[in-house]
Amino acid sequence: MVSKTTKLGGAASDVVIGKTAHGLMMMTFVVVSRLIGGKLKLFARWKPTPVPDEDCFASIKAGIDALPPGAKMFLNSGEFYGQGETTANLELVARFFEKYPSYADKVFLSVKGGNKLHSLQPDGSPENLHRSVDYILEKLRGTKSLDLFECARYDPTYTLEDSLKVLQGLVQEGKFKYIGLSEVGAATVRRAHKAAPEVAAVEIEVSPWSYTQETKDVIATCAELGISVVAYSPLGRGFLTGQIKKPEDFEEGDFRRNLSRFQEENLKRNFAIVDALTEIAKRKGITSAQLSIAWVSARGPHVVPLPGSSNAKRTLENIAGGDVELSSEDLSEIDRVLSSHVVKGGRYVDAVPDEKLYLWG
Repeated sequence: MVSKTTKLGGAASDVVIGKTAHGLMMMTFVVVSRLIGGKLKLFARWKPTPVPDEDCFASIKAGIDALPPGAKMFLNSGEFYGQGETTANLELVARFFEKYPSYADKVFLSVKGGNKLHSLQPDGSPENLHRSVDYILEKLRGTKSLDLFECARYDPTYTLEDSLKVLQGLVQEGKFKYIGLSEVGAATVRRAHKAAPEVAAVEIEVSPWSYTQETKDVIATCAELGISVVAYSPLGRGFLTGQIKKPEDFEEGDFRRNLSRFQEENLKRNFAIVDALTEIAKRKGITSAQLSIAWVSARGPHVVPLPGSSNAKRTLENIAGGDVELSSEDLSEIDRVLSSHVVKGGRYVDAVPDEKLYLWG
């Protein structure tokens, strides 16, 4: 059993969760697109081969069972995680709670939405936000309440304040309990807090190879305002585990083959980071994955690492990483590694700025 827990922020400050969350995205197909010439174009599937329900269920259940009494598992899903497929993420979640109804009260369920139906393009219109939330609830089939809803990306056609006002109304209607933000900067977090102090969490990418000044600013701002940070991809999309050494290590059709950091020349250079972190992990008697999760967790008591796994053993390894204590010497050594090895390649595709990519995790 793991021991570390934390409380969420904002209006959810009385909710106790495990210090390490569980991302469900890699359990289902995801169609991934990018914006080219003003149009969204398909270029890969996130997860080419579906994972059997029994494996997914065992993974989810193992993480929940490892938590201390009174703590909930923060599960993260998305309206578009497998959109249009029979193995859609939300339908998978519904099937899990249909099989294990007693686990519904042990889970804090967060879902990203706010896109056009059957699209990865954000649509912040009041009509679409209502549609998105209702669609999520429809797919959950009453098996689990929607605890937190977040727009995956905000539509610049509508102001942040207007979008938050719509979401506040949906909370008042009882559609979901808490509001979250996704892929936003520190200034946006501050604006959101002013308009809706009840905002509970901000989801951004945080890992030893995704730790920019903007990331640091978001973490600091959230600490100041009492908002949780849900840190997705703490394992660098699997790279920091040390298992990915060449593009061919990914299954054919895996979208990561298209990302700049995973191109062969960049991959070779970036592996120096993995080698250095692996040596530190070995000396501590933990895995490279656990070291990365512990490092992300050490960004603050309000920072919740969000690794994903469809393997029960790996899930237990991941959440145990959140219990690992890193000494000041450990942290200083990791800092030296990160400052001496510059990551090659952007988070997504160098030719297209991050803000133009309709990709979320």
